[in-house]
Amino acid sequence: MDTKTELHRGLGRRHIEMIAIGGCIGTGLFMGSGKTISLAGPGIILIYALTGFILYFVMRAMGELLLYNLNYKSFVDFSEDILGPAAGFFVGWSYWFAWIVAAIAEIIAITGYVSFWLPDLPGWVSALGFILLLLTLNLLTVKAFGELEFWMAIIKVVAIIILIALGIYLCFIGFVSSSGVEAKVSNLWSYGGFFPHGVFGLLAGLQSTIFAFAGIEIVGTMMAESKNPKVLLPDAIHKLPVRIMIFYIGTVVVLMMVTPWIDISPDESPFVRMFSLVGMVSAASIINLVVISSATSSSNSGVYATSRMLYGLAKQHHAPAVFGKLSAYKIPTGGIFLATGLMLSAALILTTTKSVMSAFELVGSVAAIIFIYIWSMILIAYLTYCKRLPQAHDESEFKMPLSKVMPYVAFTFFAIVLYALTLSDETRIALYFLPVWFIVLGIFYRIKTRGNEQHQVLLANFREKVNAQEAAAKLYLSGEK
Repeated sequence: MDTKTELHRGLGRRHIEMIAIGGCIGTGLFMGSGKTISLAGPGIILIYALTGFILYFVMRAMGELLLYNLNYKSFVDFSEDILGPAAGFFVGWSYWFAWIVAAIAEIIAITGYVSFWLPDLPGWVSALGFILLLLTLNLLTVKAFGELEFWMAIIKVVAIIILIALGIYLCFIGFVSSSGVEAKVSNLWSYGGFFPHGVFGLLAGLQSTIFAFAGIEIVGTMMAESKNPKVLLPDAIHKLPVRIMIFYIGTVVVLMMVTPWIDISPDESPFVRMFSLVGMVSAASIINLVVISSATSSSNSGVYATSRMLYGLAKQHHAPAVFGKLSAYKIPTGGIFLATGLMLSAALILTTTKSVMSAFELVGSVAAIIFIYIWSMILIAYLTYCKRLPQAHDESEFKMPLSKVMPYVAFTFFAIVLYALTLSDETRIALYFLPVWFIVLGIFYRIKTRGNEQHQVLLANFREKVNAQEAAAKLYLSGEK
């Protein structure tokens, strides 16, 4: 094996731990939670809990598949191996595009945060500055990337823990804000109950919630550069429920106890707003710095994920060979330059939309829809694996619990989310985009494979492998009976 063309395994346990946490905490929480709270009220607690519950099982499915074959570098690899070359092409490029869109949303959010201090600064100026910063950071070694994300994740975690502790303290002493509202637990149900807008309020909040969880699967793309994936991957996935309880549910509960949900603006970060309402202007500035750090971290992860995904696509001959080349530091620089170049479109979006929040919602909706497709494909690959390789599933050391039921529960949940996206004019536009994306991908795949002898050989080998696996599965299952 030529090590010059292989990614370097430079990520250790602490890097994986904190990057996994960072993948769970992004701008969808720091900025998007204000919009979700305004739509669903305290019902956001149920939405976050349910979404986290579903995605935990998606990650368990992904974990079992990645550990079934340690040659898989990401879910694109097992999609191609289990579902065929077309699946690898569609999943890989869709994930690449989803992260490009998500990173653009993060950059848009950053411009909103910067305006807290510099309201007259044009959004495209701050967007350009942060994109150049991301380009510089990602050209470093993967270990340097891991260190950077480690400390940025530390900042997020510490800030949220301080916010939760402060909120509990304010409720304990019965703090009264300048608007005359007392911080207390009963604020959770005193303004119309837990579900003030009913079922449609919960449905309306789903889009922002899905985007808030986007990136949770990034731990699966880091395994190619981790030192001990067999230990680190299960450990990171096992800790997801606790992280969701603390960082999502704990945070929004405290926010709504200190600031009643009816006073939380959908157009700004509720984190910064909470400190401003209680008269802590300097603390609000510090929190604003923290959420800028969080958005930078999330967009930095986006550049990382897209460049590695493009590298993998090039290795599978699904992308130009130039993207499969590594720098002297074993970094896929071609994908990094392409990602940051495309992120410049954030500046254009900011000049053509009404506000930062409307731009963020539009771009976030597109990303959320594609992430739903990615998570669904992980589950489809998992169901196929269980059917075609039952012995591997039975002998797995990291078997997904409730494997016969939860994939279908997840599909039902995703269908409800897609229905929810049709209820709003803004999110409906994003929903219309998905068929266009797949038509474009289909055209490129057709052009790429038509008359390609190598592709025909790959397809024939795949069909032969599937037939052999199905025959072996029948033999194994008959032996069980």
